Amino acid sequence: IDKLLDKTEEDKYLLCALSSKRSRDINDMMRGQRDRAVALQSVSEIAEFAGRKPLSLAMEEIARGEVSYDKAAFEADEA
Repeated sequence: IDKLLDKTEEDKYLLCALSSKRSRDINDMMRGQRDRAVALQSVSEIAEFAGRKPLSLAMEEIARGEVSYDKAAFEADEA
């Protein structure tokens, strides 16, 4: 969790909101792109991705620095 908080300037609320939004994006993508993914990926890749929870994937992406945000814009959207 410390690594995740480092990515959000120690802001627990921001971490929660950011991971929640990214998790929803991943969930929507998994639902909407399932047929396309089946056509483009191997069975093992699909099983590996589908077997993971969207929130876990989102937090891993945040920890790796793959999710970026503009804090001022993010706070304006939340207000």
